Amino acid sequence: MLDGASPWPRELAARYRAAGLWIGETLPRQFARAAGRWPGRTALVQGASRLTYASLAEAVDTLACGLLGTGLRPLDRVVVQLPNSALFVVTYLALVRIGAIPVMALRAHRHAEIAHFLASSGAVAYVIADRFRDFDYRSMASELAPRSPALRWVFVAGEPGAGQVALEALASGPPSAALRGELEAIRPDPSEVATMLLSGGTTSVSKLIPRTHEDYALNARLCGAVAGFSPSTVLLTVLPLGHNYNLASPGLLGAFHHGGCVVLADSADAAEVFALVERERVTNIAAAVPLIKQWLDSPLPDRYDTSSLAVVTNGGARLAPELRARLRERFGCMPQEIYGTAEGLINMTRLDDPDDLLLQSSGAPVCDADEIRVVDDRGRELDEDAPGELLTRGPYTIHGYYRAPDKNAEAFTADGFYRMGDIVRRRGRHVFTEGRRTDMINRGGEKISCDEVENLIYGHPKVRLVALVAMPDPVFGEKACAFVVPHAGQTLAFDELVAFLRAQQIASFKLPERLEVVDELPTSPVGKILKSRLRETITARLAAEAADLRGR
Repeated sequence: MLDGASPWPRELAARYRAAGLWIGETLPRQFARAAGRWPGRTALVQGASRLTYASLAEAVDTLACGLLGTGLRPLDRVVVQLPNSALFVVTYLALVRIGAIPVMALRAHRHAEIAHFLASSGAVAYVIADRFRDFDYRSMASELAPRSPALRWVFVAGEPGAGQVALEALASGPPSAALRGELEAIRPDPSEVATMLLSGGTTSVSKLIPRTHEDYALNARLCGAVAGFSPSTVLLTVLPLGHNYNLASPGLLGAFHHGGCVVLADSADAAEVFALVERERVTNIAAAVPLIKQWLDSPLPDRYDTSSLAVVTNGGARLAPELRARLRERFGCMPQEIYGTAEGLINMTRLDDPDDLLLQSSGAPVCDADEIRVVDDRGRELDEDAPGELLTRGPYTIHGYYRAPDKNAEAFTADGFYRMGDIVRRRGRHVFTEGRRTDMINRGGEKISCDEVENLIYGHPKVRLVALVAMPDPVFGEKACAFVVPHAGQTLAFDELVAFLRAQQIASFKLPERLEVVDELPTSPVGKILKSRLRETITARLAAEAADLRGR
């Protein structure tokens, strides 16, 4: 296995193989089997572009040969930061086809995050768009390259900058017989690392999550089955494909395994989304709380034929029961909750669950071999309905982050259970989430490390003390509020703080969305900042402000 990654213990690996869960399948083999079974079926739609399974497979092999021709080889790490597009799908499948390891960055990441991913993964290549919206990724890549000694190639979708390589040029065929032969000779080991996902970053910038071919193929296969995927499935994706949710839970890999069609939306705007539902006869939408609430509150969906819509899944943050009920009533579809982690365990409500589970729970593990425990602060297992931390071990849950022994000692128990960091209650195999154990803000599914942002704010010359806490938000669930104690005689404005943080080149979703300047922060007898009191303070203040607005 790749040096720095943690394999499954031999006895567990043998158990999963004996149970028929690990079947020696790689991600490229999983897709090739689907392409061989349904060659003429539409696999991918973006705008007017439509690719059958056969044409998508050919595009993947052509780009794979092009990448081999540059010198890229199996086990090379490649940071991928592309917007949702057909080229994203082709690039991802081409990389795993040659045994290279994509490291899945998000388009919102900027210099600080990408520099960390390049360095910690030892990436030799970086795949970007030339521009997306108002940001030029080529300039960022040029600035980062001198600080990334392992980096040899920057592949650009669109117009490359100086010293960069046009991705589309590598995807133009036909490849030479020599490259075809080299490609056919590559046979990735099913137990080898296939993809690196990003952790939520509970205490610092994101850690790298090494997923193997057979564990990730199983992840996609099982999630697709629980979602009811079949050759008649038409999955609409509006959220980033680089997320575990849209990549394999069940995502595009789950859809392809089951012979479905993936439709890429250019935006999450209700008019575009539901125009695509009507035009493509979409059966499934992978969504999140802010989008679902926006669609339910909009009159626009009523202008379109949504009769094909069977399931709307929600991931990233818990969807309130009343919103699940409204989804079912408004669109005549089933709401399906997905709760899990890029580190492994995925829980999903079943489409035939009774209402108390369908509307209230966060689902049950997708695999019978998933082991779950709910424990107290001393690690003692709790009875049903008692809140505690969720621990898990299973055939698609990792046993360690990449090159992070210190973090692994914190995140995993001695017997290999992963600490989810979530407080849940358990009823049978179904879990009911109640919040995070660690200091984390969940902004509509995007995780914000308080520690990371606080460390940056401390760099401001006017700041003496800072505490970042979650404040409630009706759309995103939570947003970040910064409580700041300035140095004596100093004042700090919200716009000034935001401008300072933007200069640190962090992702925009991590920026505080409210500033409270205070004289002191509440502390415990031993000097620990009592963030619970700060959360209570901002929650009460927001409620009072809302009441005042209603009274005007």
